[in-house]
Amino acid sequence: MTDSSHTMEQPALPPLFPFAAIAGQPALRQALLLAAIDPQIGGVLVEGPRGTAKSTAARALAELMDGAPFVTLPLGASLEHLAGSLDLGQALAGHALKFAPGLLARAHGGLLYVDEVNLLPDALVDVLLDAAASGVNLVERDGISHRHAARFVLVGTMNPEEGQLRPQLLDRLGLCVRLANVDDPAERQAIVRARLQFDADAPAFRARHAAAQDALAGQLRAARARLLQAGALPWSDEVLQAAGALCIAAQVDGLRADLVLLRAARAWAAWQGDAAVLPTHVHAVAELVLAHRRKPGIPRAEAPPPTPPQASVPPQASAGSPDTDPPQGTGRDDGASGESDWGALPPEPVGTRRVDLPALLAREAGGLSAKKA
Repeated sequence: MTDSSHTMEQPALPPLFPFAAIAGQPALRQALLLAAIDPQIGGVLVEGPRGTAKSTAARALAELMDGAPFVTLPLGASLEHLAGSLDLGQALAGHALKFAPGLLARAHGGLLYVDEVNLLPDALVDVLLDAAASGVNLVERDGISHRHAARFVLVGTMNPEEGQLRPQLLDRLGLCVRLANVDDPAERQAIVRARLQFDADAPAFRARHAAAQDALAGQLRAARARLLQAGALPWSDEVLQAAGALCIAAQVDGLRADLVLLRAARAWAAWQGDAAVLPTHVHAVAELVLAHRRKPGIPRAEAPPPTPPQASVPPQASAGSPDTDPPQGTGRDDGASGESDWGALPPEPVGTRRVDLPALLAREAGGLSAKKA
């Protein structure tokens, strides 16, 4: 009689809902793609009520990343469970250092999903965010340390009704999406219809979206590759000015928002296949970066209308011109670049010209003498 335990097959994993078939929630899809393109953005925090496709979208993104590992951090996990542990007995006995990998090591190259991140102890959140930002996990114990690569896409979800994250932790999360219940009847019916079709026949549903899924996966690979190219996707001072103006208007603390905003804008430019980062890219991702950093009571800044190309002023026309130089004491410290302070409005042309006042007075005096004569 054979042992059935050796012949028993592992149950097959349930099919995943394809990312290409997710209806609605455009901000969620955009934020997840940005974090997948550049994990150094710092991950995505998804706030919203139950049943708004938070975990479905995260799992679908991991499949889109060429089947990257999808690791879930349970709510009751310990610090060693997350970061890993060191065997001090082996080290003190003179043997090789023995490291037991944790969830951060398993998530390397993939996606780490944290449900109810606002309910985790602060010590775990600190380790999690440190690894997400640096791409390295450091484990230390009694003077012995071990580090390993831990570059992953962090996706954390929370229900605001169950508590908030401290502002210091919120600022370290790169992007934030605040979902709401779908109130549009047509959009709600489309979401429900797609889910019922998937539950009824998942293979057929996935086959119908296979072409779109492959196209998204290819676009994601291309965008990630472009970020690794030296000198690719440059940004101008105009882009820096746009990012700084938005952060100043939101009254954010520190400069982390500026850096994340520029990274997200660059990732969005890579996704769209553009040659350089433009102010339009900055405005396209600004709300994802500033939603959880904006001071309470500060309204959302709307993107300015695009300036027609013929109305733009060439840089050489304004740099060094006596009519456009800022007055002394404005704090500009850019040498001959001709750029004004972040957030300052550009100078507008006025109908003035330089006048030789003594010569003008002499001419007027001569004219009066001629009339009297």
